[in-house]
Parts: sequence; structure tokens; C-alpha cells
Amino acid sequence: MFGMSRDTAPRHGARSAAASRAAAGATTGVNAPDSHGWHRREEAIMGTAISVELWCEDAVVAESAMNAVMEEMHRIDRLMSPHKPDSELSRINRNAEHMAVPVCDEMMMLFKRASHFSTLSKGAFDITYASVGRLFDYRQRIRPGIEQLQQARLAVGYKNFLLDEYTQTVRFGKPGMCIDLGGFAKGHAVDNATEILARYGIGHANVSAGGDSRVMGDKRGRPWMIGVRDPRREDRIVALLPLVDTSISTSGDYERYFDEEGVRFHHLIDPLTGKSPDTVRSVTILASDGLTTEAFSKIVFVLGIEQGLKLVEAQHGIDAIIVDTAGVLHFSSGLLNSTPG
Repeated sequence: MFGMSRDTAPRHGARSAAASRAAAGATTGVNAPDSHGWHRREEAIMGTAISVELWCEDAVVAESAMNAVMEEMHRIDRLMSPHKPDSELSRINRNAEHMAVPVCDEMMMLFKRASHFSTLSKGAFDITYASVGRLFDYRQRIRPGIEQLQQARLAVGYKNFLLDEYTQTVRFGKPGMCIDLGGFAKGHAVDNATEILARYGIGHANVSAGGDSRVMGDKRGRPWMIGVRDPRREDRIVALLPLVDTSISTSGDYERYFDEEGVRFHHLIDPLTGKSPDTVRSVTILASDGLTTEAFSKIVFVLGIEQGLKLVEAQHGIDAIIVDTAGVLHFSSGLLNSTPG
């Protein structure tokens, strides 16, 4: 049984007053949603499961909206995949050590947001972590040796990822530098998808990309119920959150990993050490947009419970749920206090 980190546990982890009101309606059975008008699609894109569920009375409009979402996911994958040699990200990684590389408006925006989160977290979030991250192969159980890791760490450092907004170019300030938007691109894709759905007149939807989701509106009279999975038991949840108009991201040490001699090597890497943090098992972040939730889920995972929650509490409109290595849940004060007594 999971323990609680505080004397009082959140009743449902309600994200907002609107979510609390919706939860109250669900409890009394008021305005229960119809099954008619709901549509769902799922595809494998960006190396993860992409799903969209929405309510629309017009089936043709619903199909068009879901098609547009999936097309957007493919577009972002083509632009930002580190595995596709013709993506803009791959072009940057090939050339930015030798020259200033022109980038599109969208990439420049993401790089500026990444820089903001790097500065805010004092390097706990850093897209140049890939200089180390690319040396791991979790399926093949491959990791760098001590000397290889030390050499790769020399290339990590967001301050040496040089942005020039005037010429709209980027350049690497250290040899061997490499970037990856894996901790960012899915949140951006989910944000874009909800904007697309809004243009189709959709007001009730849930778009998910792996551990990143964003819900639009409520579920036709009650909140969307989003579960936080047990990091050690895939078939169990440790928290159930009623959400309305909210983004949520979870980062866990169970996504891509291998264990060796009692140590878990996983894809969440501390940019400052080049190692996988071992003080928590998962971090779930709630905020208004996917870029923020995805970045903060990585930041808090790297910083750990005390520093991570301190940074969350210093922000407006961000909440966190942390599962530590003992299986104890830790909540930000916004989640503890958001449900009426």
C-alpha cells in the first residue's frame, strides 16, 4: 500500500474550482455524459501511442478533426525526430558544431522556451543532455563506460547552445554537442493538437501522447478522470485526478530502462552528472499547457522531492505529484488545498 507524504491526502487532486464543481456533479450523477457523439482514434507516432478522444455530433467533422490531429503529430515527428536523417533536428545535430544553422520559427520558439526552463531550473532541464543520452541503448542494455561518460559530459551545457534571434540560427559552442527534444516535443504536439480541435469547434476532448495529455473542457457534465500509474505495477494506479481544461505529464523511471547490479539506468538523465536520478520513481505535473508540464516533469525528477517541490511552489498554476523510491506519494500544496472540505 502506498503511504502518504503528508497528514492529509487530496480527496481527488482536483486541479481547479471548475474541476471541483465538475467532480461534485459526477458524484451526484448530474449531467452524466452520453455515449452518442464520442469518437476515438489511436496511432503509433513519435515512438509512442497517440490518441484523441472527442465529442462531436457530426461524425464527418469528428473524423476530419482527428485526421488533422494525426497529420500534425506526423508533421512534428518529421520536423523534430532525432532518428529521421532529413528532420530539422537531425540537420542541426549534423551541422551546428561547424556553422550557424538556420531554423524555422517553430524551432526557434521551442529553443527559447527550452532556454527559459534551463535557466529557471539551473540546468536540471537541458536539451543538450543528449550528448550523454545518445550513448545509451536501453533495449540492448548498453551504457557508456566511465571515461566515455566523462568525455560526453564536457559537451553538455545549455549556455553553450547558442541562439541568434536576429539571424534565426543556432550553433553549438562545444565539440560533440547534441540536442534532443524528447522532453519537449510531445507536449508541444499535444498543445498544437488541442488548438486544431478548437478550430474545428471541438470543446470536449482528450489528446494523449505517451505520458503527456491535455484535456479540453470536461467530459460532457463530469471531469475527465486521469489516472497516475503505479511506477512498479502497470495495472495499478496510485492517484485518480478529475481534470478540466488541464495539461498533465508524467515522467517515470519505468519508461525506458534496464537494471544492472541493482542499479536502474533509465532515460531521465541529470544533465549535470550524466546519470539517472534515483531518488524518485515518477513525477506527474499539472499546468495549463503541455510544454510546461513536460519540461517540469523532467525538472522535478532531476531535482528530487525537496528542491523539486520548492520550485513548483514558487510557480503560478503548476502542481506536482511525486512517487518516491519507497512508494510514498508527495503532493504540492495546490493539490492538497484545491478540493473543498
